Amino acid sequence: MRFDFTDLKLFIHVADSGSITAGARLSHLALPSASARVRGMEEALNVPLLRRGRRGVEPTEAGRALLHHARAIARQLDDLQADLGQFATGLKGQVRLLCNTSAMTEFLPDALAAFLAAHPHLSIDLEERLSRDIVQAVADGVADIGIINDTVDHGTLQTLPFRDDALVLAMARGHPLAQRLKHRRSMAFADALDYDFVGLAGDSAFQQYAAEQAARLGRRIHCKIRLRSFEAVCRMAASGAGLAILPEAAARRSADALRIVRLHDGWADRKLLICMREHDALPAYARELVAALRRD
Repeated sequence: MRFDFTDLKLFIHVADSGSITAGARLSHLALPSASARVRGMEEALNVPLLRRGRRGVEPTEAGRALLHHARAIARQLDDLQADLGQFATGLKGQVRLLCNTSAMTEFLPDALAAFLAAHPHLSIDLEERLSRDIVQAVADGVADIGIINDTVDHGTLQTLPFRDDALVLAMARGHPLAQRLKHRRSMAFADALDYDFVGLAGDSAFQQYAAEQAARLGRRIHCKIRLRSFEAVCRMAASGAGLAILPEAAARRSADALRIVRLHDGWADRKLLICMREHDALPAYARELVAALRRD
C-alpha cells in the first residue's frame, strides 16, 4: 500500500465536498487523474472507499477510517510547517474559523485585526454559522476552530471560555411595551411576542437562533423589517418600528436611544466558547490564534 500526500488531500476534499469533481477542483487535479487516484487507493486496499450515488459520493466505513488518518497526517504536516517556519522568511498558513453572529460582529473584528497584523503570512477563512452546525463541522474536521454559545451540546470537543454574550430586548423609550414595563428591568421572552419586531435578515445565524426560541414556545417572531447589521437594527428599534432582540454588547452601544430589558429565559444568558477537536493537535499557528483570542 503506497499513498502519497496528494492522494490523501484529494480524498479529504472529495469526502468534504461529497463529489469527486469538486474534490479534483479543490486539489487542482484533472477529473480523470483524480478518479484514477481514488480507484488506485481502492485497489491498493482491496476495499471500496466511497459509496457512489446520484447525488454524489460519501465515505464507506473503510473510507471514514482512511479519512480520519488522512486528516491526522495533514495536521501533522501543518505542524511541521509551522514549527520550521520560524527558520524561514515567514510562516504561511490558513485557519478555518467558524463562529456565530455575536462573535462575528461584536468580538472578533478587533481581535482578528490585531492577530493578522502580528502574523502577516497567515490568513483566516471566517464564516458565520449556527452553533450546532459549527460543532458538527469542527467534529468532522471541516473547520479548525469554532466559536459557539454554551447552550448547544458540544459532544467530545474541547472548549475554552471566550466571552459573555447575554441577549437582551431593546425598544424605543416610548414603545407601548416600555410603558407597560414601567421600572421593571427584566421580562420573559414570551411576553414580548405579541409585538412586532425588527431583526436581521433571515439567513443570519442569530435570527435563526431567536426564531427557534420562539418556536419552542409555539410562537413566531413577526418581523416588520429585516436589516443587515445590529447597528441598523438598533436605529430602527429606537425609531419605534418594533422590538429587537440583541446581544447586550450591541444594544449598549445605543443605550442613549433605547430602553434595554434583560430576558429571564435561560437561553438568553449565554456564554461563548472556543471549541476544537484537540487543542494540541492544531497547527502551531492555529494554537497561537486560540491564545490570542483568549488574551484579547
